[in-house]
Parts: sequence; C-alpha cells; structure tokens
Amino acid sequence: MTVFTCKESFEAMMTCIYEAWHSKLGHENIRLQLEPVEQEELFCDYVSVQADAGKARKVTDAICRKISGEAYRQVFLAAMSFQEERLDAVYRFLVLGFSVGRRLTDMLFRPEVAWILELSRKSANEASYFREFTRFSLAGSVYVAHIEPKCNVTAISAAHFADRMPSEYWILIDDNRMIAAVHPKDRPFYMTELSREEFAALQRTEERQDGYTELWREFFRSITIDARKNEKCQRGHMPLWYRRHAVEFQ
Repeated sequence: MTVFTCKESFEAMMTCIYEAWHSKLGHENIRLQLEPVEQEELFCDYVSVQADAGKARKVTDAICRKISGEAYRQVFLAAMSFQEERLDAVYRFLVLGFSVGRRLTDMLFRPEVAWILELSRKSANEASYFREFTRFSLAGSVYVAHIEPKCNVTAISAAHFADRMPSEYWILIDDNRMIAAVHPKDRPFYMTELSREEFAALQRTEERQDGYTELWREFFRSITIDARKNEKCQRGHMPLWYRRHAVEFQ
C-alpha cells in the first residue's frame, strides 16, 4: 500500500490526487491522507506531496469538464470538512465520477457519493452558521473578526462578507488554523497564513471596545424576554462553541 500525504490546503489536496492518479499503482493500492501523519503503518510506503498550482488546476478543470460543476462544488465543500478521511473520500468519489460522468451526484445509493454529500453538507451548514454568528469589531479603520470553526470555512464565509462589505477594510481570522481572509477596500479578498507574531497581535483586537460592541450587547438585551428564557433551546440554535467570539455573550 502506498500512502500519498499532503497538507490541508485545497491546492495541496488536488495536487495529491493528481500525483496518486498518475502513479499508475492501481486505485486499490493507494490511500490518501492528510499531514501530519501521527503514526506510520507497517508495510506502507509514504509519499509526501507538495502543492502545485498547475497540477491542482488540471484536476479541478477535469472535474468541471468531465463530471460537472456541481461535483466540483461538492468536492470543494467536502475537502473543507474536519473529517480526517476526507481526502481519501474525495479520491474515491472522483474515481467513480470519471467513469460515470454527470450522473455522479445523482447516484446516492453509492457509498462514495453519499459520504461526500454528507461531508459537504456539514461544511456548508457550518459556513452558514458563521455568516450569522461572526461579529466584527473596529480596530482603527479595519474591521476584525475571529472565528473558530471545525471545518475550514473561512474562505467560504469571507465570500459572503466581500459581497456585503465591498468598500471596507476587514480581516476574518480562523484562530484554529491561524489563517485569515484579508479584504482590501474595493478589491477581492485573499487568504494568508499568519505567523505567531501576527496572530498574537491580531488576538489583541478582541480586547478593544467600540460602539458596535455595545450595539450588539444592547440589541441582545433589548430582544430578551426574561419570562420566556429557554437556555436549552438557545443552545440548540447557537451551541456554546459558536459563542466564543460573539460579543453579546462575553
């Protein structure tokens, strides 16, 4: 068994799929796994793959051309999931997809398809939650927000805010992965990895208090009906781990 490994980024995953496919070792003799590999298995050869934009683009273009745009959407969302097996699941999904074409996403009876649709659904749901629960604070002339999602949904959520705040400077930070979506005024946002020094400096922005912080708290207080408080129901709609950076709960 040959195990192809790569980092968590989507570009690296697509490159890993490219290298595994072109290895000609046979799909049953290949497994794909994300790094870091905590413990290597006996009788397995491990091949670390580095991200390559050109190879990744060939894979994504092939998905759209030979399968469908919907299949590409499902692959992207599934790749952003937090499940450790997601890379190998995407590979098995594409192995089937390149043989059946556009019918792939309708084949719900196949476990490869059902598993990918479940992973993509979880990522899409979490991205939707963070579009609602993200709270920006003002640091100078820049809006800064911190989130801690389980899935890697920072770029998905950032696309929503780029549409809503196109003429503002803002930064959306994933504290779990130390990555950020940076949006210059009237320009497209871009993703970047943060150094420890940059991350520590940006963490201090949550200590700032501004008018928007108090507005969120006052809004939360004003809509509260004390006689109808139901914390169990509230946790069902907004679990505790979503509230870590919501100013109205601090």
